Amino acid sequence: MFNENWKDETICIQGGYTPKSGEARILPIVQSTTYKYEDPDQVANLFDLKEEGFFYSRIGNPTVAGFEQKLTELEGGVGAVATASGQSAITLAVLNICTKGDHIVASSNLYGGTFTLLSSTLNKLGIDVTLVSPDASREEILNKCTDKTKLIYGETMANPSLNILDFDKFSSVAKEIGVPFIVDNTLMTSKLCKPLKHGANIVVYSATKYIDGHATSVGGAIVDGGNFDWNNGKFKSLSEPDPTYHGTNFSESFKNAAYIVKLRVTLLRDFGACLSPFNAFLFNLGLETLHLRMERHSDNALKLAKFLKDHPKVSWVNYPLLENNKNYDNAKKYLKYGASGILTFGIKGNDDAAKVFTKNLSLAALVVHIGDARTSVIHPASTTHRQLSEEQLISSGVPKDLVRVSVGIENADDIIKDFDQALNNIK
Repeated sequence: MFNENWKDETICIQGGYTPKSGEARILPIVQSTTYKYEDPDQVANLFDLKEEGFFYSRIGNPTVAGFEQKLTELEGGVGAVATASGQSAITLAVLNICTKGDHIVASSNLYGGTFTLLSSTLNKLGIDVTLVSPDASREEILNKCTDKTKLIYGETMANPSLNILDFDKFSSVAKEIGVPFIVDNTLMTSKLCKPLKHGANIVVYSATKYIDGHATSVGGAIVDGGNFDWNNGKFKSLSEPDPTYHGTNFSESFKNAAYIVKLRVTLLRDFGACLSPFNAFLFNLGLETLHLRMERHSDNALKLAKFLKDHPKVSWVNYPLLENNKNYDNAKKYLKYGASGILTFGIKGNDDAAKVFTKNLSLAALVVHIGDARTSVIHPASTTHRQLSEEQLISSGVPKDLVRVSVGIENADDIIKDFDQALNNIK
């Protein structure tokens, strides 16, 4: 049923799942671990990757597959794998092509959990990671690459520094050294930015955020753009026989979908970080309103940012679509439909000012989450990024006075009134 000429709004509603006559109109929840077959040869073909189908829900499930297919269609990729969390999505995306002795170059302005994963946990596995400033020149980034570099990594919009990735610069480095460019598009979603159209090869998501949109479920996803040549001599696990599948050569057997097929049948199989069918069902419902929600999130965030920048209790405001913002040019270049619902700002006063402000809020809530339909705030330096040193906080773009706001889809005037009264009550 999928039509490649459909617009995103239609794919959000109609994509991913096409019922046959008499079947459920809505993507059903297939809450089953296993699947019945009549012919043992057919099951053997499934295990040998000679036939498509479901045999165990750790590797594939019909409900999860519907969600994965819709994401694939929205991104314009060749396949997707849903995972138990955004962190597991990033981990599997990297481990699918990196092993002991390999090297990664990543933008330093990253979500705290990703920063720790790359700089600490992967290092313990023997994978070396070099973090570079997003403002570094192309030549500086190239100089950080070695003959062991296997990928370039960045976030479309960094959390919480809100740096907008310079796709052209980072993708050109990846192309020159012959490695894939992996981009975390969580804060933008495919509605606001399509990384594959800007030089990315693989897109990762925390579906927990805007894809869900209602703070109900944890999950992640990896989307393969199918636009990288894995036969360039650097990725033997994809271009040479795999002994765990009777010598299957993924590049030969699965062509431009080699990366995502290998990830599913090896890493998802072995690590077991699969998404539950129920969460996939909820994520699919979230995608049905994604196009509407992302427009409202973006509109409300811009209105709140403009209000805050003129408030006497506010020292600074960071939102990419404010005209004096350092990311404004990149935002206008890569984000055609808005800059999402995340903004940050600093409050004048002592270190307790942010705490007082948070306690004074009525509509907005203090939660360790973003991408919810409801407006929320947090102080990252003392919470989400508290494991980082002062030097690492600065490198990640997280000053101590930073307050992060996840602007919801409530009425913008009500959000602004709540922030105004909370700020005015700071003595």
